[in-house]
Amino acid sequence: MVQRLLERLGVYGTVAAMTVAVIIISVTLTAVVLQLVLGRITPIGLILSAVVPAVGVPLTFTYILRLYLQQIESERTHRELEQQLHQAQRMEAIGTLAGGIAHNFNNILMGVVANASVIRMDLEPDSPHQENCKSIEQLVDSGSKLTRQLLGYAMKGRYEVRPLDLNNLVQQTSDTFRATKKELTVVCDLADQAKPIAGDQGQIEQILLNLYVNASEAMVGGGTLTLTTRAVRLDDPGADPPRVGEYIRLDVSDTGVGMSPDIQQRIFDPFFTTKGLESSSGLGLSSVQGIVTSHGGYIEVDSQEDQGTTFHIHLPATDERPLEVEHPAPEPERGGETILLVDDEVFVLDACSLMLTRMGHDVLTASSGAEALRLVREHRDSIDLVVLDMVMPQMSGGETFDQLRSINPDLKVILSSGYNLDDAAVEIMKRGCNAFLPKPYDVSEVARIIRETLEA
Repeated sequence: MVQRLLERLGVYGTVAAMTVAVIIISVTLTAVVLQLVLGRITPIGLILSAVVPAVGVPLTFTYILRLYLQQIESERTHRELEQQLHQAQRMEAIGTLAGGIAHNFNNILMGVVANASVIRMDLEPDSPHQENCKSIEQLVDSGSKLTRQLLGYAMKGRYEVRPLDLNNLVQQTSDTFRATKKELTVVCDLADQAKPIAGDQGQIEQILLNLYVNASEAMVGGGTLTLTTRAVRLDDPGADPPRVGEYIRLDVSDTGVGMSPDIQQRIFDPFFTTKGLESSSGLGLSSVQGIVTSHGGYIEVDSQEDQGTTFHIHLPATDERPLEVEHPAPEPERGGETILLVDDEVFVLDACSLMLTRMGHDVLTASSGAEALRLVREHRDSIDLVVLDMVMPQMSGGETFDQLRSINPDLKVILSSGYNLDDAAVEIMKRGCNAFLPKPYDVSEVARIIRETLEA
């Protein structure tokens, strides 16, 4: 009863317990003194000197000790939660910065590749400068791969989401990797009749290749890389985000040097590398984690020093069937449609306008959403297509799209962005936007998207 009473006192329990202890000890000593003074043993003295010290004092001090231990545990848990919160805030801030850098860099690359494409179209086919332009385009492609890693870490969405056969992707990428790393043994243990996943093929391939490279660097001199897929069902609604339903689990295991617990805690940090930044960007595993998360999945690692490493990736399964592999179509013929190009970056607007003009289109340009709306009102019957930048000041791409459709519900719109197909872009696509065109894009890519949109 004493214990229950003290528990109800809450934050004052410790003080109350100490007070009760002092009272009990005082009463007990008083009883002993009375017995000595009276020279005889009384019933009250027996009770106070025997029962109270034997029961009350142990219970009271047990409660005090329990409160003290609970307080220590509570403080430790509070410190751990604070550290997790600070880490999450730091990662979110770095992710936002990385995503912004990648977006701006993609805009710059867009200007470079558009100008290079225009120069190529103006050159004679046998001009020696054709190779120089091709080199520029190849360098832009290399730069865009780096920005995809940054966007992958920043979890800025996906490019083109469709049903994918993960087994096929694992088999194809591992065959390619095996040909370049002949000192390694690559073993594939792929599940039969596994459901597809919904994802962007380029980013899923980036996940696989990053993990292959990471494994090979841990197996200097040779080793075994084992790739396993399994269909699993998860039921963890309390996870963040909830992990419920059918997933495809991919395990990437190596027989390399493994990792210490300290390194395991940091491997997904951006720019963290054990090889030095002069030989590694430190973005490989952080971008893997970002891409997996943006696809609704999660990644875990299991490693011990000198015993290898296994990455476990879970990606949600889908009931949709993968599309048949399409053979590349010949480059579309040049068109003569009128296209409204909307972008707040003047250098992107100028370069892409010139590229579309060289492709045979009549081009109108707008550097803001308000200007785009004005041009659509003035040229309602002549504009065949709008290429709309998603991220613009004052009036965003989403708001501009909605107002464009209110003016002309049948107007065809291609959404373009230096970001991937993130949540904001997906929402615009759901509202009826016709296609998504990630920056940077070259002549053949924009020609294909334009032709598919116009003919749809």
